[in-house]
Amino acid sequence: MDKEKREFYERLEKKGVSRRDFMKYCTFLTASMGLSSSFVPKVADVFAAPSQRPPVVWLHFAECTGCSEAILRSMYPFIDQLVLEILSVEYHETIMAAAGHQAEEALHAAVKKYEGKFICVVEGGIATKFNGGYGKVAGRTFLEIAKDIVPKAAATIALGTCAAYGGVQAAKPNPGGYKGVGAALGIKTLNIPGCPPNPINFVGTVVNYLLLGKLPALDDLGRPLFAYGKTIHDQCPRRSHFENDEFVEEFGSEEAALGYCLYKLGCRGPETYNNCPIVKFNDGTSWPIEAGHPCIGCSEPDFWDTMSPFYEEM
Repeated sequence: MDKEKREFYERLEKKGVSRRDFMKYCTFLTASMGLSSSFVPKVADVFAAPSQRPPVVWLHFAECTGCSEAILRSMYPFIDQLVLEILSVEYHETIMAAAGHQAEEALHAAVKKYEGKFICVVEGGIATKFNGGYGKVAGRTFLEIAKDIVPKAAATIALGTCAAYGGVQAAKPNPGGYKGVGAALGIKTLNIPGCPPNPINFVGTVVNYLLLGKLPALDDLGRPLFAYGKTIHDQCPRRSHFENDEFVEEFGSEEAALGYCLYKLGCRGPETYNNCPIVKFNDGTSWPIEAGHPCIGCSEPDFWDTMSPFYEEM
């Protein structure tokens, strides 16, 4: 084992993570990305000995910072490793030390230095009415900033439903004319929706890029197929139990068994594409339906309007 890998595993050990646990994570991530088991050692190498560190400019528009918070709580890689060793995050308002004029200088210096080479991650929707007057940073509207920065990126990732499709800001009546990044600028973006999105889906997208030299295959809404290729309902363990005749018999009737499947309680799982039942949240601890709450369809476009009222059957 070379020095770089050895030091990596030593750092993991100091954080209480064994090499065995780390390899389990890499196996899980590899499967989530739809790759064969032969890629597990290669995925591990992306973390242990990254051959390249793509520069990242992370923009915040109309959002709650929940998407960043989700990433900050990702496991293997820990955020310090993701920032310092795998990605070269040149600008991120939440985690950078600089503020005010210094932060703006860092943004423009990074864009100038890495023009055409950096990955632009956008968090939050963009106001388009009244010349974008509903949202500003450093005296410039979200729309102005996006039009300036995004076209200079090698690729743009819209992180979270707000950036992907407008989110809650775009819900009716939407006086600010909020839209997702792609719709606001008339470009194609790689969308990782969710409120918030699962960190696994972002990390998997980054690993796919570093491992294979390209972004993952997308669906017609710009979402990575490895994460958004199936509906919640098709992967839900509650559904599989409900459709099991023995389970229905155990409950005494089909009506009683329906109390286990949350569809009658307004679950939007049949209309929602995401991998929540597989990857879960909080280090794989649980996810909304497992905790007893119906899915609200947060990874779908216009879900605030099309999926609500959330507790009524579709």
